[in-house]
Amino acid sequence: MFDWLFDWIKEGLIGGILGNFQGMFDEVNTKIGEIAGQVGTAPDSWNPGIFNMIKTLSDTVIIPVAGMILTFVLCYELIHMIIDRNNMHDIDTFMFFKWIFKTFVAVFILTHTFDLVMGVFSLAQQVVNGSAGIISGSLNVPTAMADLEATLWTKEWYDLLGLYMESGILSLGLKAMSIIIFIIVYGRMIEIYLTVSVAPIPFSTMVNNEWGQMGKSYIKSLFALAFQGFLIMVCVAIYSVLLQTITVMSDVRAGIWTCVGYTVLLCFTLFKTGSLSKQVFGAH
Repeated sequence: MFDWLFDWIKEGLIGGILGNFQGMFDEVNTKIGEIAGQVGTAPDSWNPGIFNMIKTLSDTVIIPVAGMILTFVLCYELIHMIIDRNNMHDIDTFMFFKWIFKTFVAVFILTHTFDLVMGVFSLAQQVVNGSAGIISGSLNVPTAMADLEATLWTKEWYDLLGLYMESGILSLGLKAMSIIIFIIVYGRMIEIYLTVSVAPIPFSTMVNNEWGQMGKSYIKSLFALAFQGFLIMVCVAIYSVLLQTITVMSDVRAGIWTCVGYTVLLCFTLFKTGSLSKQVFGAH
């Protein structure tokens, strides 16, 4: 009678533990696939509606302001070119052709700002998609439920009760971490849209050495944002490889906590990818 009761309790606990494990691994596998897909998508393809809105705002609101800044910068450049020539005593016609050429280049850059910005993200997208083709084979967390079930049947019911409670709590923890990962990945895309929306203003300062520092810093930030996706892919690949080294069959409790530790590490490294990418590209 008691043996039947304990077996019934163990059967229920084992079913609950396996369900929690399956849910955890499915959640991790799904989130890994989502990250790989999100970071490999260009801003104009990620959400065309938001992109078109940002482009319209930039064309109608930001470009007129950038045009005024460009006019000021070009006048400032011309005045300094004249003053630097011994207060107008050493003026030659070549300097005016040089200024006209600078004006042409500046206007061309300003009117093709979005094309240049999208070129940066297209380059980064090729790098990310190329890396995804190499590491996609490891982007899957393995599960061996049959072996795990056999291991669980060798344990006592009170040990299984503790494992059931731990796996349930940690399953909720992994769901919370998946939300954090969602915020990081989607937050990066929002940051990209915000950065792209004001692109004409820093681009309008590129023709002058003094004012051009704004534009140079902006381009560095643009490359840092674009190639952050590659660093995210590398973090996810490392995480997936680490998870495949976990052996929950020999020590279930240690396997659970190791999985959670690796997931916390993934969240931490994903947070660091932004600052690391800016450090690599020298962006402020």
